[in-house]
Amino acid sequence: MTTPFPFTAVVGQDDLRLALLLNAVSPAVGGVLVRGEKGTAKSTAVRALSALLPEVAVVPGCRFSCDPASPDPSCPDGPHEAGGGTGRPARMVELPVGASEDRLVGALDIERALAEGVKAFEPGLLADAHRGILYVDEVNLLHDHLVDLLLDAAAMGASYVEREGVSVRHAARFLLVGTMNPEEGELRPQLLDRFGLTVEVAASREPDQRVEVVRRRLAYDDDPAAFAARWAGEEAAVRERIVAARALLPQVRLGDGALRQIAATCAAFEVDGMRADIVMARTATALAAWAGRTDVLAEDVRQAALLALPHRRRRNPFDAPGLDEDKLDETLEQYSGDDGDSDDDPDPDGPGGGGGQPAPDSGPQGDGGSTAQPEAGEDGQPQAAGSGEQSAVRAAEPFRAKVLSVPGIGEGAAGRRSRARTEHGRTTGARRPRGALTKLHLAATVQAAAPHQRARGRSGPGLVVRRDDLRQATREGREGNLVLFVVDASGSMAARQRMSAVKGAVMSLLLDAYQRRDKVGLVTFRGSAADVALPPTSSVDAAAARLESLPTGGRTPLAAGLLKAHEVLRVERLRDPARRALVVVVTDGRATGGPEPVALAGRAARLFAAERTASVVVDCESGPVRLGLAGQLAVELGGTGVTLDELRADSIAGLVRDVQGTQRTPRRAA
Repeated sequence: MTTPFPFTAVVGQDDLRLALLLNAVSPAVGGVLVRGEKGTAKSTAVRALSALLPEVAVVPGCRFSCDPASPDPSCPDGPHEAGGGTGRPARMVELPVGASEDRLVGALDIERALAEGVKAFEPGLLADAHRGILYVDEVNLLHDHLVDLLLDAAAMGASYVEREGVSVRHAARFLLVGTMNPEEGELRPQLLDRFGLTVEVAASREPDQRVEVVRRRLAYDDDPAAFAARWAGEEAAVRERIVAARALLPQVRLGDGALRQIAATCAAFEVDGMRADIVMARTATALAAWAGRTDVLAEDVRQAALLALPHRRRRNPFDAPGLDEDKLDETLEQYSGDDGDSDDDPDPDGPGGGGGQPAPDSGPQGDGGSTAQPEAGEDGQPQAAGSGEQSAVRAAEPFRAKVLSVPGIGEGAAGRRSRARTEHGRTTGARRPRGALTKLHLAATVQAAAPHQRARGRSGPGLVVRRDDLRQATREGREGNLVLFVVDASGSMAARQRMSAVKGAVMSLLLDAYQRRDKVGLVTFRGSAADVALPPTSSVDAAAARLESLPTGGRTPLAAGLLKAHEVLRVERLRDPARRALVVVVTDGRATGGPEPVALAGRAARLFAAERTASVVVDCESGPVRLGLAGQLAVELGGTGVTLDELRADSIAGLVRDVQGTQRTPRRAA
């Protein structure tokens, strides 16, 4: 067995280590989500924690790790008699990103259940992690339905498996730890809320600390056993402190004053629901026990807020997580020493009333606009100040965009955009199983078995079902796509109001892509070339940040933009051939860059049409006189065109256009 890196040898990362230890003291805190850049000891610290947890007593032979002092009466391997038991180390079970539902929750053998009447259940990772740690690396890349199952089990302390009327329940109480790199995409706010605590980690910028990190890592790699032996004393001390804190936890008193501080803090930061209050209370109690105290102090409440609230304040994927510590201190000070009997009437609007200052970083939709700069125009020459063009224009307020989808039926990653064959969704047919049977199509199975009943000796009621009769249900749901934005940033697009509206439209489509679980990419073109502003990624907030800082001006190399997008799609198909693409070209349709710009743009567009790539052209042309060039581009792409106004989900013009379109010929993407 590989010797883990000692927990106490991790350099820095105080918040991460504290959050993990608090969950070790009180698993009711609800787990930890660790957010941070790659190479910041996220996985190392989590794996090291398992060595600090006390041994657990289990019923011999029980696959579900029942406690011999109080065995689970519903254990599938039970019933067990109380008493006895053997000790074993606490487990750390790792959930791979590509795991199936059956691997997570366990598998019922439907074939044996129907053909032999045997209720056979193979435990999954949730059963293995019971009374230990369940670690999910890159939790933001895990399929949504698996995250839902995972968090439901963590909240209820049990896992339920149901297949065609056969059900199994077993206990599943574990310390849930997820790690993620925000650059690869965010978790949905409602899933973020299900993690008790969150920690932001980053590599130290102090040279001395970085030197110590490298020194310890090299020493560990040279001789893991000897390195671990040098830290054995510190490891034993922390292990004993965890045991002592667990024993002290039931005696910790959470007074009314601390409770009022917790409630006031959650109200001041406008956190949705009551889960934050409960998590803060449990965290503050665990902090007191960890410190060896039986009373919760204001410092415990403050630390609990810093760990439990930042991720619960995100309202959309473009909001940066974080907490205004000045506002936190003001709230705690206002309610300090208040046990509920004070005659003072606190301001119902929270600390500072309505005049409190916002957090310094208010995200992309804050008030800190960019300073206008002279920029090159359509002829490539610098524009005079006041010409209406600038280096970066803030996006207009996002709106609810109409649904754009890829035609046909795909087989890509689960999502919410285009039709696809999936494991979850409505049943559309049946087929013979390829491998293990997961979703039984009962009617098709009966139809397959019925003609053979006489030959099988069945003359009365009932049905004899054999393995060859079983049919797998085929289902249709929705998939996530690659939405590649190709944005015209030339001088013809650079007027302040126009570019603001264009960025607002793209921001709206980015928000829609986030909600539909898409990957996104961003190609821009201006001057004499096109650039990949953002390679395909699951992080729509990264795309929003690139869009906000997008400069404009210069000629319109439309062909270069289309060819760059074509190359991005070619590479992405090699990486992920199952994920279908939707190209969204945002332009007024003009082509002025390079020799024969119009002819080159037409040839580039026809490459997409030849490959039947779904595409939409968002026509940004405005004014009383319009050339209709964007509409011509949409035809050459083999896609469809919409105006900025028609892109709105509640647009009357878009609704009329859709109705007229259905009476003619179907469009490629709508």
